[in-house]
Amino acid sequence: MAAERLELYRGELTGYCYRMLGAYAEAEDAAQETLVRAWRNIGRFEGRSSLRSWVYRIATNVCLDALAAGKRRALPMDLGAPSEGGTPPGAPLEAVLWVEPCPRANPETSATAGESIHLAFVAVLQHLPPRQRATLILRDVLGFTAREVADLHGTTVASANSTLQRARATLASRGENAAERSSRPSEATLRVLAERYATAFSRYDMEELNMLLHVDATLCLPPYAKWMRGIGDIRAWLTGPAVGCRGSLLIPTVANGTAAFGQYRPHPDGTGYVPWALQVVDFSEDHITGITAFRDTERLFPLFGLPERVGEDTRVGAQA
Repeated sequence: MAAERLELYRGELTGYCYRMLGAYAEAEDAAQETLVRAWRNIGRFEGRSSLRSWVYRIATNVCLDALAAGKRRALPMDLGAPSEGGTPPGAPLEAVLWVEPCPRANPETSATAGESIHLAFVAVLQHLPPRQRATLILRDVLGFTAREVADLHGTTVASANSTLQRARATLASRGENAAERSSRPSEATLRVLAERYATAFSRYDMEELNMLLHVDATLCLPPYAKWMRGIGDIRAWLTGPAVGCRGSLLIPTVANGTAAFGQYRPHPDGTGYVPWALQVVDFSEDHITGITAFRDTERLFPLFGLPERVGEDTRVGAQA
């Protein structure tokens, strides 16, 4: 019975660990380690806090241990200024630890929690010291009280509140705006916009893409440091160095609570399509605000249930 009760927390623990660590595979490992430790020590649980708080204390310690041994994860825009769209990307930065996509729509039932799984938010969380990161996620995303967080960290309520205020100030200084995150379109609108994008990209219809992109939209390409801002540079990239994407097929999936697509470029011999990138597309109101194209298809496509290769008869679609 204890094991079954603990297992109920796996989904939300994975979401918490993902926000803490910025990588889904590491988050799954951390959630598993948390449950193993909890199961081994369930006899020591005295009930002075809720079982959920006790489990999250273990998860926090697992994540803090992991973060003590590694570098901060990042997206290309964390490493430097935007570049011109017409220039090649340069060599991939394989040594950089990148923030990675999460193959989940909403890892918790809360709408706020779903919003906070978006790539941009997860990336900005990585700028926080680990304890501030944990405190902010627990308080502002998962709804823990100041007392619960203080007990979890073994500190005072005043100290926990101070840590939270410092974390909020850091996020504000980096332009993280809760109001902007809350401007996500409705599910119906998102579905229409995602389908429009998939069709326009597959047709390489630059005029339609221009209409969909926000004036300050970004496009980044991990593991390359290159990223672009603005319609002009994104168009210059697509019609210049990335012109080989013409004729691509996009297969819909969901990542980080938003629309995503497995991008397949035409096979050189003209038979079907081969994996090229996992595109995670962020929307605000009725425009695209960001596209992150992850090139590590060998590892990411199986995680998202995307096929290794598709035939010529595969149809373009979209879901949200």
